[in-house]
Amino acid sequence: MKVAMVTGAGSGIGRACSLALLEAGYHVVLVGRRADALNETAALAGPLAANTLAVPTDATDPAAVKALFEATRAKFGRLD
Repeated sequence: MKVAMVTGAGSGIGRACSLALLEAGYHVVLVGRRADALNETAALAGPLAANTLAVPTDATDPAAVKALFEATRAKFGRLD
């Protein structure tokens, strides 16, 4: 299992990269400010949505970033 983290995963290039990584066999941590947009990206993945973790995060907040990495480790055990 390979695990990737994509910031800006709720739209645009971040969404496209997330979906491409899922298609390539990765598990993907979807990161962005808006939970609704991250959940929409996961929904677009169809059955591959089970391989995602959506974590709304303000990247300017050190505590939020720490929580992001803790959630990633808890769900997937690693980050590549």
